[in-house]
Amino acid sequence: MRLIVPKSPNSNLPLFVYLPGMDGSGYLLRSQLPKLSRAFDVRCLQIPHDDLRDWQELTQGTIELIERERRKSQRPIYLFGESFGGCLALQVASKAPTAIDRLILSNPASSFNRRPLLAWGSHFVQWMPDFLNAVSALGLLPFLVALDRIPHHNRQALVDAMQSVSPQSAAWRIGMLRDFALKPTQLYHIQQPTLAIASAIDRLLPSMTEVRELVDRLPNGRMHVLPHSGHACLLEEQVDLYDILEMSGFLPKRIRSNVRV
Repeated sequence: MRLIVPKSPNSNLPLFVYLPGMDGSGYLLRSQLPKLSRAFDVRCLQIPHDDLRDWQELTQGTIELIERERRKSQRPIYLFGESFGGCLALQVASKAPTAIDRLILSNPASSFNRRPLLAWGSHFVQWMPDFLNAVSALGLLPFLVALDRIPHHNRQALVDAMQSVSPQSAAWRIGMLRDFALKPTQLYHIQQPTLAIASAIDRLLPSMTEVRELVDRLPNGRMHVLPHSGHACLLEEQVDLYDILEMSGFLPKRIRSNVRV
C-alpha cells in the first residue's frame, strides 16, 4: 500500500489525498488532475490488487502514510474518499481526527447494506472464474456510470481497474462493506468541515439518502448534489471536482483569493 504521485509534487500547496473505490488503483482520478493540481499537491492511495487487510489494518496503514507526508511538510491536508474509499476516509477521520483538515466524500459506500439484494449476491463473487469476473465488470457498467456522460477512454479505464482486482480481493472488500458501520458518536467526533457529494442517478447505491443522513450527523457537514450523475461521477465529462470545491468554499483560501481577482 502506498501513496502515488500522479503529477509533479509541489510542497507549497495543501496536500490532497485521494482514497479510491473498490479497484484500489488510485488511477481513476486522472481526468480531474489537471485542474486539481492548480490548488493541491495530489497523492492517490494505491492498494495492491490482492490485498486482504481488514478495516483496522487498512485505516492504520492509511493514517501512517498521511502522517509520513505531514512530517515532510506542515501543511493542510484534504482527504477525499470515493465509494469504498469514502468508508475508509470516514474511518481515518474518526480514528485520527487531527490527521486531516478537510474531509470530502463522493457517493460513500457506507450505504451498501441499504441494498439487501446487492449484499446477498456479493457472497458469490469469490467463486466466480476469472472469465466471468471480466464479463461481470462489463455488466456492472450501467449501474456504475451514466454511460452517455462518460467518454470511451474513461469507460475503458474503469473496466480495466475493475478487472485488475482478483475475485478473492473483490469478495473480501465487499465483505468489508457489509461489515462497515460507524456509530453516531464516531461521526460526531469528525469535527472537520466535510463536503459530501451525492449522485442523484446512482443506480448502484442509494447515495442521496446516505449522504443526507451523514450530513445530518456530521457536525460540520454539507451536501452537494449532482442531479444527472451516476455512481462513478468523477469519470463524467460534465463533472468538475475543482469547480465543486470552489462553489462549496473548499478550495484553499489563497487559491480562492486568486480566483476572485
